[in-house]
Amino acid sequence: MLFERLKADLRKFANPKKKEILQRFFKTGPGQYGEGDVFLGVMVSESRSLAVAYKNLSFSDIKKLLASPVHEERLVGLLILVYNFQKGGAETQKTIYRYYLAHTKHVNNWDLVDLTADKIVGQYLLDNPKEITILGKLARSKNLWERRIAIIATFQFIKCNQFKPTLQIAQLLMRDEHDLIHKAVGWMLREVGKRDKKVEMDFLKIHKHIMPRLTLRYAIERFSPAEKTRVGI
Repeated sequence: MLFERLKADLRKFANPKKKEILQRFFKTGPGQYGEGDVFLGVMVSESRSLAVAYKNLSFSDIKKLLASPVHEERLVGLLILVYNFQKGGAETQKTIYRYYLAHTKHVNNWDLVDLTADKIVGQYLLDNPKEITILGKLARSKNLWERRIAIIATFQFIKCNQFKPTLQIAQLLMRDEHDLIHKAVGWMLREVGKRDKKVEMDFLKIHKHIMPRLTLRYAIERFSPAEKTRVGI
C-alpha cells in the first residue's frame, strides 16, 4: 500500500513539458548513455520531499523503485537510502552501503550517481578507511556508472580536506574514454583546488599532457591567467 501511494504521489508532480526537456538533457535516445530512461518531469526538490515522507519504505519496496524504468522512481528510492543512511547508526549505514553497492546497475545516470555516491559510499569509506580499496575496483569496472561512483564518492573526502583518494582515482581514470568520466574527474580536481590550489596545480603539472582536454578544462575553470601559466597551460 505504501509503495503504491508513493508512486501515485510522485505522479502528482509530473510535468509533461519538463519531461520532454529531461528526456533530451539526459540523452535517452537510441545509442546514448541514457537510452530507454523514462522521465515524469519531477523536480529533484519534490523527489527529496517524497523521500522524507516515505523514509520508512521497506528494502523490498525500494528494490522495486530501483528496478523501475522511471528515472524519478529510482531517484526517490536512492534518496530514501541517503536519508536513512544519514540518520542511521553504524549498523544501518553498513547495511545501506552494502545494499547500494549491490544495486549499482540501477544507479544508472549521472544525476543518480552525483546525488548519492559521496553521501553513502564516500561517507561510509571515510568512516571505515580499511575498506577504501573498493574505489579502485569500481574505477576499473566496465560499467560507466560504477566508474563515476568511484570518483564522485571521493567528494566526501575532499570536503574533509583529504585529497589522496581523489588523486588516486583520478589517475586510474585518466585514460577513460567516456566524457561523463572526463567531466567528473575534472570537477573533483576543481573541488580539490577550491580547498588547496597547490595540490591541484601539482597534480596538473604532472598529468596535464595525458589527461583528456575536457578533464583539464573542467579542472582549470577557476584558474586565473597567472595560475594557468604556472601550470604550463
